[in-house]
Amino acid sequence: MPFPSVIDIARTDLFTAEEELRQRFPDVVVNRLLRVRDLYNWCIANPDAKDRQFVEVAMDRYSISKPLAYSDLSVIKAMLPHLAQASRDFHRWRYNEMILETYQMAKKRKDTKTMEKAASSYAKFNRIDLEDEQAVPYDLIVVQPFTATDDPSVLGIKPIPNIQEKIQKMIAKYRAETIDIEDVEYEEADLEEDVLFSDKETESTKSQL
Repeated sequence: MPFPSVIDIARTDLFTAEEELRQRFPDVVVNRLLRVRDLYNWCIANPDAKDRQFVEVAMDRYSISKPLAYSDLSVIKAMLPHLAQASRDFHRWRYNEMILETYQMAKKRKDTKTMEKAASSYAKFNRIDLEDEQAVPYDLIVVQPFTATDDPSVLGIKPIPNIQEKIQKMIAKYRAETIDIEDVEYEEADLEEDVLFSDKETESTKSQL
């Protein structure tokens, strides 16, 4: 089975640790991916750079041909829509690199306190104390069966015997009690509020107060 393209690998493993990459892919693929990673970071640090500048930097830094530099540029441009996610992945990767570097420096100085802090920070950031979540395969998910029912006992409610018969009796009872009620026509009274509550009357009322 052929390996995926560099673009596909970069989309999923751009900031994967080099050791893991070399376990999964050929050296020629890993070397190019590491180069693309470095040039990708250069693009982030130089957002206003032109394609020509990118090609010059790539050729000078890695001694590659111009066609290969443009090929790397096409890979990076394909990654740019994923910049937000990739940037987060980059910072996570960079944080781990900084912590590991701090640990190694502390180890050389035999600074056990700093080593302990670095190890604790690394474990907390990567949440290695938590078990990996086990995703349930979709084909093993059983849909909960639901059956419509009018039986209240499924809710723990004691059913009333002959409930439909009692409902019909209550309907007949209340219909009989309201049989003499008739709807009558009516019209709204014209209160002539402007006359009843004129300004003069209002002023007179205020003077009495």
